[in-house]
Amino acid sequence: MKNLNPEIQKILENAMNNIAPTKADCVRLLEPSEYSLEASLTRGVADHLSRKRFGNHAMLLGQIGIETFPCPANCKFCVFGEEHTRFPKTSMESEQILDSARSFTADGRLYALFLMLMHTYDLKQLESIVSLVRKSIPESTKIVLNIGDFDLDMAKHLASLGVSGMYHVQRLREGADTNLDPKHRVQTIRAIKDAGLDWYYCCEPVGPEHTTEELVEQIFLGLEYECFQHAAMRRVSFPGSPLAARGEISELRLAQIVAVVYLAMIANLNLQAIAVHEPNALGLVSGANSVYAESGANPRDTTEETAAGRGRDTTACCQMFAETGFQAVYNAQEILFPLKQVS
Repeated sequence: MKNLNPEIQKILENAMNNIAPTKADCVRLLEPSEYSLEASLTRGVADHLSRKRFGNHAMLLGQIGIETFPCPANCKFCVFGEEHTRFPKTSMESEQILDSARSFTADGRLYALFLMLMHTYDLKQLESIVSLVRKSIPESTKIVLNIGDFDLDMAKHLASLGVSGMYHVQRLREGADTNLDPKHRVQTIRAIKDAGLDWYYCCEPVGPEHTTEELVEQIFLGLEYECFQHAAMRRVSFPGSPLAARGEISELRLAQIVAVVYLAMIANLNLQAIAVHEPNALGLVSGANSVYAESGANPRDTTEETAAGRGRDTTACCQMFAETGFQAVYNAQEILFPLKQVS
């Protein structure tokens, strides 16, 4: 194709031969408009290679947001930031948590259930929740936590409770758009890895102001520490958001970033999945094979129960997998659940 940029053509040809792109290559892949031929081909190559690597099978995840309060991390992209939140202090009762956990896991399809607390959290409460949930859901479902920073001793302690992994990210412009120290975020990632836990990562929260170089640096942290799952997520502009004036990227641009995330992770032999947040079909035909169903509090949703707002349930997520051509979802015991059986 004579109109195709020859540099990008070479990068994609190398990827087809299992040669991962460099940081400079990934910057080059992200420079064209999401409407360009180059972006379309990047998405297509990533989709082809991802389906081949993961057997055209999808990973279904679920998350319960357990509590809300004005958070001192004060992330400008999160509805719970203490200087702009409209949420009061709330916490789900144990039975509510268990009802949600059982609903997510009843049919055995869920690979992992994520339990999300705020950046600062009560350890005794966390221990109690993990213990209750672990006893109440199938052994085939892993438990993953999404909490604030911690050290290696805490990571080992959480593993002893039955936690299998952690979602933890050094976000874009950490320390500028948040009150958190980027070094502490990376120290926590090291603790996760050193404790032998699965590390779930993401290039997030992407806005139109972020440069291609910023995106690539964040993407490659996942390669440096060999994440279990990588992903991309766009920033959501909610009412009252300090960053609303910056706008949002399109789902098509997000899909382009997802594709580059996958291609960069060719070199990560520990990688088990690529996710797209929030769930969307464009991402699932651009290299992603994983999405999250959500209930409870959601840092991108002004509705107290996200299942009634932005969040999708497991059936909707599986329908999206089916519509985008995936053959099956698999749980942590590698049992396949054909998607054609999903109603």
